[in-house]
Amino acid sequence: MSTGRHVQRGVQREPKTCACCGRTIEWRKKWERDWDDVRYCSDACRRSGLDDTDRALEASILDLLAGRAGDATICPSEAASAVGGADEDDWRALMEPARRAARRLVASGEIEITQKGRVVDPSNAKGPIRLRRRRP
Repeated sequence: MSTGRHVQRGVQREPKTCACCGRTIEWRKKWERDWDDVRYCSDACRRSGLDDTDRALEASILDLLAGRAGDATICPSEAASAVGGADEDDWRALMEPARRAARRLVASGEIEITQKGRVVDPSNAKGPIRLRRRRP
C-alpha cells in the first residue's frame, strides 16, 4: 500500500504540488539531487508558468464563493466567464486554466473540488467538477 511518501536512503520525500497546474508531483529518482528546487511537474508547466489571467481566475473563484452561502458550490465555468467575458469562445478557452487555478487553491487549502457532492483528488478528477469553500 502506498502512503504517498517515498523513502530514499532514509529520507522521506513528500509529494509536492506543481506551481502551474496544481497537480501532485511524485518524487522521481532523476530529481534526487535537486528535489528541493522542483516546482513544476513538466517542461510545459515550467514554460507556461503563471500569468495575470491565472491570478485573475484564482481571485474570481474566491470572490464568487465569498458571495455565496457557506455550503454553496460554483462551476469553474463561472470563474472563466467572469474573467473571459460574455463571449463564449473567450471564456471557453479559459476552462482548463480555471481548473488549474482551482487545483492550486486546493493545494493552498482554500477550497475543495467535488464531484457528485464528494470531495475528490484534484490531480485525478475527470469530467464535471464543482468548487466550494474548504470545510473545517
